[in-house]
Amino acid sequence: MLNCVCRYPLRHRPVTDFLALHPKVHLHFTPTYSAWLDQVELWFSKIARDAIARGVFTSVTDLKRKLLRYIPHYNKSPRIVKWKYSDPSRHLGAQSVDTGH
Repeated sequence: MLNCVCRYPLRHRPVTDFLALHPKVHLHFTPTYSAWLDQVELWFSKIARDAIARGVFTSVTDLKRKLLRYIPHYNKSPRIVKWKYSDPSRHLGAQSVDTGH
């Protein structure tokens, strides 16, 4: 079984056809107002740009060491993130969530 977390509900015909042919693939959708996911994406993007891109790594251990060294460097100048969502009509309730199970 393959579980995929998707950002937006996919209603396109090719996706629907693919899912019909592959019953072991399950898509799970994050809520529209999940700003925390944006922050996770930004974090991985920043790591990719600052620590991985154009890097030379002699081994997986070397990559791990450089990534772990990057994190304290990044944390030296933290920023407060304030999430705000102002469209209550798009909030999801327990009855409106369909994970395909």
